[in-house]
Amino acid sequence: MIPESVKNKLSEYGQEHVLKYFDELTDNEKKALLDQIEATDMSILSAVSNPDTASSKGKISPLKCMELSEIKENEDSFISTGLKAIKKGEVGAVLLAGGMGTRLGSDNPKGMYNIGLTRDLYIFECLINNLTDVVKKADAYIHLFVMTSEKNHEATTSFLKEKNFFGYPEKYIHFFKQEMAPATDYSGKIYLEEKGRMATSPNGNGGWFISLSRAGLLEKAREWGIKWFNIFAVDNVLQKIADPVFVGATIEKNCVVGAKVVKKNAPDEKVGVMCLEDGKPSIVEYYELTDELMNAKDEKGDPAYNFGVILNYLFEVDELERIVKEELPLHIVKKKIPYLNESGELVKPEEPNGYKFENLVLDMIHQMSSCLPFEVVREKEFAPIKNKTGVDSVESARELLKKNGVTL
Repeated sequence: MIPESVKNKLSEYGQEHVLKYFDELTDNEKKALLDQIEATDMSILSAVSNPDTASSKGKISPLKCMELSEIKENEDSFISTGLKAIKKGEVGAVLLAGGMGTRLGSDNPKGMYNIGLTRDLYIFECLINNLTDVVKKADAYIHLFVMTSEKNHEATTSFLKEKNFFGYPEKYIHFFKQEMAPATDYSGKIYLEEKGRMATSPNGNGGWFISLSRAGLLEKAREWGIKWFNIFAVDNVLQKIADPVFVGATIEKNCVVGAKVVKKNAPDEKVGVMCLEDGKPSIVEYYELTDELMNAKDEKGDPAYNFGVILNYLFEVDELERIVKEELPLHIVKKKIPYLNESGELVKPEEPNGYKFENLVLDMIHQMSSCLPFEVVREKEFAPIKNKTGVDSVESARELLKKNGVTL
């Protein structure tokens, strides 16, 4: 029996075809598909009629960064302010860990990857160790929110429980799944990836706050007195989390968001850079940097767009709630999407064949009233693991960990 609410929803958005194989499904498969249809936000499908809306950029100009020399001069004050906020429970940490270790040759969640040489040392372990360093300084635990995905939730939660959360108290760790968005062909029809399942993909790195909120954790965070969320990606094993200097600087400068940045190692390095867009804080992606922007200089004669983001941000919760009410821009990205053809056979395309829908952190930044780009030392805080070998790899991260005194 198909509920009227499902029939009406599919009819409204022209997606009746997703029930094509409904009669062939088991009772459990039918329930799973109906639940998926009910839970899926189909309102975003209207954006297919104008797929380039969110990608247009405004007027780009430089945004001054707080550089290492200024941070050093004010370090004591920043640390004091930051530790005070942490001790009062005002800072929460949000780990974006929805990805898999596929590019590392692993079928497990990326955070489960073992980078140790003479001992076991997992990516998750490195991050929890980094957070524990701050806990010891503040003498106060920090709530850690871990965003998983449909694909890795069970494996992630089981692994961390098995490892006893690497010594971090379980009551301060909270899991939530990233919400999924439908994947469609170029006309906006949702693909089926199985006879009883629509094709979906994660809703982008800017979807973390909506996902956390809908999981009921924003309400909890409010109860615990959290005023700031430090969000960070799973793949940077050296990053400092809930860093008191960073927290204190953002608070003292009266900014509603802080962004950790590193000095670029080359004008064309593949990192997004901090800037102003139409006078508001923003990030311009490396592929959007024109020669003119790459060659632009500031008043000191240094490159004007010289600081790359490392996906470590501190957001004020009040401002997050405000911008989510206004809705984030939706990015429509062409991707290769496995799908069932007319004969019900799975096809894995070699070229992009449809759209995925994403919200991005850079849009969250752009909707904020103020932002502090905060420089950190690359060799001490930036060791991303994106590949098995070469640039930004397991190999390069190991070398940087060794330089920072971590035993592998």
